[in-house]
Amino acid sequence: MKENKVQATAPKTQPFGKEAFEKAENTTIRWLGNSGLFMNSHGTCIMIDPVLIGFDMPLLIDMPITPQDVPHLDSILITHSDNDHFSRETCKALNEVCDTYHTTNYVAELMTEEQINGGCGHDIYDTFDIGHIHVKLTPADHAWQNELKDQNRVFQFEDCCGFYINTPEGSIWVIGDSRLLDEQLHMPIPDAILFDFSDQSWHIGLDNAIKLANAYPDTNLILSHWGSVDAPEMEAFNGDPKSLEGRVVNPERIHILAPGEAFELRRINEN
Repeated sequence: MKENKVQATAPKTQPFGKEAFEKAENTTIRWLGNSGLFMNSHGTCIMIDPVLIGFDMPLLIDMPITPQDVPHLDSILITHSDNDHFSRETCKALNEVCDTYHTTNYVAELMTEEQINGGCGHDIYDTFDIGHIHVKLTPADHAWQNELKDQNRVFQFEDCCGFYINTPEGSIWVIGDSRLLDEQLHMPIPDAILFDFSDQSWHIGLDNAIKLANAYPDTNLILSHWGSVDAPEMEAFNGDPKSLEGRVVNPERIHILAPGEAFELRRINEN
């Protein structure tokens, strides 16, 4: 008899509303579940890979906010085309309140097809500004579709990306879904990483996730791609924070946030 696998589940959702979008004197980050992120930096508001509605798999969490409760976004950033990152339904629902979308050239083409206005496509290493927030695209290796048979498109390395984001209070690196790349071990030291530790062949893998974490021994690790999707047989959704115990240097920097919980971004070294 097959034993049912028990998934690690994120803490109970902490809903937020319009108050989280107001002008502030700091930079606050909120995990949106799975790989989504919301940032308010001095009133400039962006979301990265938000999947607030329309996902095609059952969830273990409640969403901390719905599109109708979002008053305004300066931008949405999308790392790649997988539907647990690029939610067409979410992006369409937010189109009237979102000024711009930044992503890879391929995903920008998909946005045009979906009649999502404001999509800006970029090459890897491109930079752009959203108000006072400075963003650089970083490489990601996640062209898993090329292993499938009968694909009508060859996916390119540059179809996926990460985002290295600088704010007045510090930097956060959203790596995106990616196998480990050598250059990812030699980045300018970020103050925080949205940390995927999925033990899956087209993700970073647990051992390599720990290698990455220990390459930046003081960087805050905001755990992502775990505890959100009810899919016990899919490794990509089955990260368990307990697997990091005893293996990550300075474990106090591991942050197991609830969806919607606020995290104040600060520089890890003020000198």
